Amino acid sequence: MKQELVTLQQEVNSLTSKLGDLKKEIAKVIIGQEDTVEQLLITFLAGGHALLEGVPGLAKTLMIRTLSQAIDLDFKRIQFTPDLMPSDIVGTEILEEDHSTGKKSFEFKKGPIFANIILADEINRTPPKTQAALLEAMQEFEVTYSGKTYELERPFFILATQNPIEQSGTFPLPEAQQDRFLFYIKIGYPTASEEKHILKSTTGGVKQKVQPVLSGAEILRLQELVRQVPISDNLIDFVSTIVRATRPETTTNDFVKQWVGWGAGPRAGQAMILTAKARALSQGRIAVTLDDIKNVALPVLRHRVIVNFKAEAEGITSDTVTRQLLDHTDFSA
Repeated sequence: MKQELVTLQQEVNSLTSKLGDLKKEIAKVIIGQEDTVEQLLITFLAGGHALLEGVPGLAKTLMIRTLSQAIDLDFKRIQFTPDLMPSDIVGTEILEEDHSTGKKSFEFKKGPIFANIILADEINRTPPKTQAALLEAMQEFEVTYSGKTYELERPFFILATQNPIEQSGTFPLPEAQQDRFLFYIKIGYPTASEEKHILKSTTGGVKQKVQPVLSGAEILRLQELVRQVPISDNLIDFVSTIVRATRPETTTNDFVKQWVGWGAGPRAGQAMILTAKARALSQGRIAVTLDDIKNVALPVLRHRVIVNFKAEAEGITSDTVTRQLLDHTDFSA
């Protein structure tokens, strides 16, 4: 058993050193946004998908494209618009003729969903039936068309973006569909020094080239290792206490009863543990700590705790509720 742990630690050290190289490659192009990049990598290592919210011009597209280049994976960008159809995403059948026999038959032509990394840009710009076309792919890693199922190549990662400013003519994602995303990441403006660096580096003639430092097979192995990272029963109890405390029906916290309309479901606890394991592994550790749990709590619960109208009127967000719960929940080591 001890030898197995030593071997596992050696493999973890080897792969996580490449994660450090991956961050360096991304930093060649993306200035600042370290927290956002870390959360994207955690989501990727945990085998989930991310919903990213930020105003235009914060390099959301460039960030995910750079990530795909540094991992040497196939990248596709889908621009969501009001007239986008499900077949524009998953693909469609077309009539083709065999020139040798003259026989005609329908052939399935794969859509842009058949890639390793998908950027679903401005997902709230398209109607619900097109948004729903992503559901099966996100959850089952497969697409069904005309009764036939097509497997999606792993690793498979969807990053969906939405603009928080313009709400006219948009179709907000239903809470049930938001729950499919492991993380809900909010991206902010750069600092003054970062913005100066951005202005200087992006208006010159030198263009940084990103080198691939990780293979798809290594990412898949990291995803396997994430699930092997141990977590103590005390930490599992802490996660369960936090998740159950978000529900007005079962909570003992007055501020939750006052502010929350709907609490988080069991999937929130699963996501918190899995992403905490991914964070530990990304830092070269094979054990989850309380700090890992607290670090992932906000992006995990942000879209799973729904505040009521009273809270919205007072400027109370789900992040406010989560911070209160973290501050008022005791942990016994």
